[in-house]
This record gives sequence, structure tokens and C-alpha cells, in this order.
Amino acid sequence: MNWSQLRDHLQKELDRYNELENLLSQPDIINNQEKFKELSQEHRKLQSYIDDIKNFIQKIKAYEEAKEILNDPKADKELKEIAEMELEELDNYLNEHEFEIESLLLEPDPNEGKNIIMEIRAGTGGEEAALFAADLFRMYSKFCDDMGFKVEVLSLSETGLGGYKEIVFSVEGDRAYELLHQEAGAHRVQRIPITESGGRIHTSAVTVAVLPEVEESDFHIDEKDLRIDVFRASGAGGQHVNKTESAVRITHIPTGIVVSCQDERSQHKNKAKAMKILRARLKQMHEEQQHKELADLKKNQVKTGDRSERIRTYNFPQGRVTDHRINFTMYNLDEFMEGNILPLLEELVKHEKLQKLEEMRKKQILSA
Repeated sequence: MNWSQLRDHLQKELDRYNELENLLSQPDIINNQEKFKELSQEHRKLQSYIDDIKNFIQKIKAYEEAKEILNDPKADKELKEIAEMELEELDNYLNEHEFEIESLLLEPDPNEGKNIIMEIRAGTGGEEAALFAADLFRMYSKFCDDMGFKVEVLSLSETGLGGYKEIVFSVEGDRAYELLHQEAGAHRVQRIPITESGGRIHTSAVTVAVLPEVEESDFHIDEKDLRIDVFRASGAGGQHVNKTESAVRITHIPTGIVVSCQDERSQHKNKAKAMKILRARLKQMHEEQQHKELADLKKNQVKTGDRSERIRTYNFPQGRVTDHRINFTMYNLDEFMEGNILPLLEELVKHEKLQKLEEMRKKQILSA
């Protein structure tokens, strides 16, 4: 590791933080809400590890100073002995924290810091899949509550036994995207359904999609491309939950995407929620198309987080949950379903950073 080069990179991060501190106090930035929000998010991200940056810079400088003393022919023997001890200690520290240091230099994900929209849908398994979809929503809700994240249900389709055919909800919080975006994919459950009289274990599946929330100013939707229908909201079993036509169905004509919302009594609120979901889905579709075009150019398939890929298995008879992407297994399924999912999510974050670091090192080798 070239510690001197790393120190220069870290110093740039520190300089940027000091620049942001200055910018956020200027009246023209404060009065520009969009710019102020953008810079505030960047400042918040840097602030979360600025002390680490300062500490690493200090350690690297001390390492370099100790090395200079060792290489100085004029330095006395006692001073060199002290420098040699310090150098060994600092070298051990820097190598031990190499991953942590390098992670600070990764290119930020453009969606980092954003709120998200999560969609949980029952897949194969009928009513049992719908019941597990409800269990997953409860699990995520408890986790978000523990983390101080705000959850709002945007759309819900229930079954007669209390399961969810589909539930769409937003999650607001600084680390919402960082921790939850890798939940996209197929979640498999193995357990004895409450509908099973013979006590046989069934395998069902639920799909999860995670979409970064998109601001209206970031992604324009032409009103001419929309067909908006209103109808009376109804609940499970067909009973009316509202006597007025407050439910809204929005169809994006060019893509055929349809979004319905009926949870609010206000037609205006249901339309706003439906537009939030539609905007996120269209932005994701647009980005996946860009990924595909890039993959075609490189003649290499680019993974887009396809929700059909099986990512995790929840085995209730064995009390285990296994994430297949990182071969990580936990034997505390009951606690996991109560929202204690942070240890696994942190492992996924670490694994993703390691992959990005590997890509970054390859680029540095190729450009050297």
C-alpha cells in the first residue's frame, strides 16, 4: 500500500468537507433549497466519518515521519530505536485498518442517502406465500423502527387470511438505501403452513423490489403519457372501505406500467402516492435499459438486481436463515423475523464494498 498516495486522497476528502462547511453557511446556497439539500446530504455523509479521515491522516503522517528518522543518517541510535518501534506499531495499525481506510475512497453510490420504496409480492406458494409476504413486511417494519426510519404504506392488497398479495411502502432514513437496497430478489421460505393439516413442510417464495425514491425534479413524466382512472376503494372480501371514488389507478401508456392506490380517503393523496411509485419504477426501468446497453457494448452481462434471483432462504424447522450471495447463515430465525437483521445487512454492505474495492484496485493497476 502506498500510504503517501492514500494520505493525499484522504486530504482531498477533508478539504471537501471544509469547503462544504463554508458553502452551507452562505445565504445564496441556503436560499436555493435544491442545492442546499444536495450539499447537506454530501456533508452529512462526510461528517459521519470525518474523524476517521483525520485520524488516518495523522497516523500516515506519523508513519512517514518515523520512516524519515530511520532513513536519516544523522539521527542518533536512541531516536532510531524509538522510530523503529513506532513504525512497526503504525504499520500494523494501517494494515489492520486498510479495508476501512480504502472504503472511504470508494465512489459514492448515486442513490446513497436517498429514501426508498420497497415492494413485497407473494410468489409461488399461494396463500402461504401471501402470509410470508406479510411476515416480511412486519420484519422490515420492526427493523426500521429500531433504526429510527419512517415507514409509510403506499399500496396494499390483502388476502382473506391476512396475507399480502402485494404491499408497497416507503422507508425514510439516512441509511435506508445503504442497508436495504440489497434486499431485492426472491426470498424463499420453508415451513409448515397454517393451512396444512398434514404437517408437511412447504416451500414458497416472495419477491422483493427496492427502488430509490425519485424526486419530481429528477425525473420528468409527461402528463400526456398518463391515463388516470378513479374508482371506489374496496378492502379484502370486496367490502367498500370508502363510499366516494377516492381510489386512483394510473397507467403509463408507453410502458404499460399500472399503479393503483386506495389506502387514503383523499383522491389527491392516493394520486400523489401512485405517482411516487410510478416515478420510481420508470426511473428503474430507464436505468436497467442503460445497463443493458452498456452490457451489450462490452459483450458482458451486467447484473441489474433482478428480483427473480433467489437471494435468501428462511428455514423454520431448522431455525436458520441463509443468504446465498455471501454464504452467510444465522441460526436465530425467530429473532431475525422480529427485525434483528442488522448483522446480516452489515455483512452484505461489507461484501459489496470489498467487490467495489477489488474493481477499484484493478482499474488502478490497469492505469498504472
